[in-house]
Amino acid sequence: MSDSGSGERYYWCLRHHRVETDADICPARYVLGPYASAHDAEHALEKVRQRNEEWDAEDARWAGEER
Repeated sequence: MSDSGSGERYYWCLRHHRVETDADICPARYVLGPYASAHDAEHALEKVRQRNEEWDAEDARWAGEER
């Protein structure tokens, strides 16, 4: 799937493990997004993992724990 530059939105489908667009999107409960590019959608789970790690570390600092 290529980025068309036409303002199309891209999603990562958790059910099919693929990039989807508005034209072929699964129900909202199965997708992450929208993203501006197919590349961003394809790396959505990596971004989720990174944010969760950052938030867990912040929670630990808030609670006075070291991580």
